[in-house]
Amino acid sequence: MRFVLASASPARLAVLRAAGVEPSVVVSGVDEDAVAASLTDPSPDELVTALAQAKARAVAETLHPDTVVVGCDSMLAINGDVVGKPGTPEIARKRWAEMAGGTGELLTGHAVLRLEDGRPPRQASGTQRTTVRFATPSQDELDAYIGTGEPLAVAGAFTLDGLGGWFVEGIDGDPSSVIGISLPLTRRLLAEVGVSVTDLWRPGVV
Repeated sequence: MRFVLASASPARLAVLRAAGVEPSVVVSGVDEDAVAASLTDPSPDELVTALAQAKARAVAETLHPDTVVVGCDSMLAINGDVVGKPGTPEIARKRWAEMAGGTGELLTGHAVLRLEDGRPPRQASGTQRTTVRFATPSQDELDAYIGTGEPLAVAGAFTLDGLGGWFVEGIDGDPSSVIGISLPLTRRLLAEVGVSVTDLWRPGVV
């Protein structure tokens, strides 16, 4: 069975590879703003799940049967707001002014689609929440971090597995979810569509 990751995220790919899976990568090209605009007052969980579903479905339309597709989307809930990738140094700096010394909840929506010959796709979706405790970077540290460009392209303007890990005091929950794809949640969703994660392990793992 072919396993497809509907994401360009190198962090998600690295998590899956470290966990014994070598997925094919097919980027969805979904207009996330358009998907969000089509929803009526969604909760944070509904928003990230809808975005993950849209990505998985867009990729599934291009694939043949006997394939499993996983789509993901991540956002950070902090001080009553839900935020994604900052995109600019100015927004990243503003985010860190709010996050430093406090906590936020990293939400990761997941959607799994199983394509089988002659049958409608089987689908499962869900959300993982993990609390992140942030350090307080010095001004020089924050300037240097933003200058790397890393926080501009990741949800919440930080990473756990990259340079941003220096400025995270700890987490309460699933670390793989903070990196971008929750292994526990993905395993449960795969089971819902009749797939054992051990069947996806690459040759040589077992």
